[in-house]
Amino acid sequence: MPIPAPLPVWSADAVDRLALELGGTVVSDAWGPSIAVGADRLPAGAFAAPLSDLGLLSVTGEQAAAFLHGQLTNDVEHLAPGTARWAGYCTAKGRLLSTFRYWRDASSILLTVSRPLAQPLAKRLSMYVMRTKAKVADASDAHVLIGLCGEPAATAAAQALALVVPSADGAASGEGGHLVGLPPMPADGDGLERPRWLLAVPAAQAGSVWRAIVTVAAPVSGAAWRRTEVLAGIPRIVPGTSELFVPQMLNFESVDGVNFRKGCYPGQEIVARSQYLGKLKRRMFAAHGDGLPPEPGSDVVPAGGGEPCGQVVLAAPDGAGGFELLFESQVAAVEAGPVLAGDRLLAPRALPYPLRAID
Repeated sequence: MPIPAPLPVWSADAVDRLALELGGTVVSDAWGPSIAVGADRLPAGAFAAPLSDLGLLSVTGEQAAAFLHGQLTNDVEHLAPGTARWAGYCTAKGRLLSTFRYWRDASSILLTVSRPLAQPLAKRLSMYVMRTKAKVADASDAHVLIGLCGEPAATAAAQALALVVPSADGAASGEGGHLVGLPPMPADGDGLERPRWLLAVPAAQAGSVWRAIVTVAAPVSGAAWRRTEVLAGIPRIVPGTSELFVPQMLNFESVDGVNFRKGCYPGQEIVARSQYLGKLKRRMFAAHGDGLPPEPGSDVVPAGGGEPCGQVVLAAPDGAGGFELLFESQVAAVEAGPVLAGDRLLAPRALPYPLRAID
């Protein structure tokens, strides 16, 4: 049952209210509904971005962990409070319907997701609950997600919500919201990594919390935040890329998004076969290009011509007339290089993590 991909599939009223509260305007594109507030260029210091293109799923009930454990690529049953992980949700053919950052609080397991996919994914997961004591809900409209980079931004958010600042693989939850660690943005010219967090706050508190944060952090656009995801090498599945990739094609095992020791989940046999039979000949790569960012799922082709060798996974403007992107491709095509996204030459960039060998 494929995920439907018409846009929009979110509550426009909720996004419009947030834009009004933050003094921005809504711009909808293939990544989701973005709020134009602040710059597209990343500043040198701390910054924050409203992430209206991200949504939130909530799974509650005494068997919530057991239910999700049988659906996702990573371990949920043994997820300790205060820990955040990556996971994917696959079709029976092992293709990613979505990727998530997930954690648990005292009463629920929470998963961030591309906002256009939140409603259909909640509906799909709910179909498989059956007699399990679990309930899946799309909590996107009830919460606002904010991306934070730099210690001052995280400290301001934590103080506003009476939380502690977690590590890159941690999560802090309280009655007022959640502060979740993310992989850092890699070092640039100053040689220093820049820590990142994801803040989930009740919608009614979003305006006051945002104003507290931007007293110490520069506001930037959702597109600028997406660049931090690209630089961190973390894939995000959106409607244009849903059902295109096996997790290893996106290096998802290399960022601990797949647990090969857990039990069965949809597509598990194909994902495991890709890992242990050494048949995977495709990977995700990072690159830079000039011009406007390409669309998710658009073709990557050899510069010398021929059939497409890959597809765009995630792309964002660099704030200087070019773009950064992650793309999936045949390894042989990239090694033979160069490759193009549309008519734009891609300059290879190093990923911030080593790829784990496929056995």
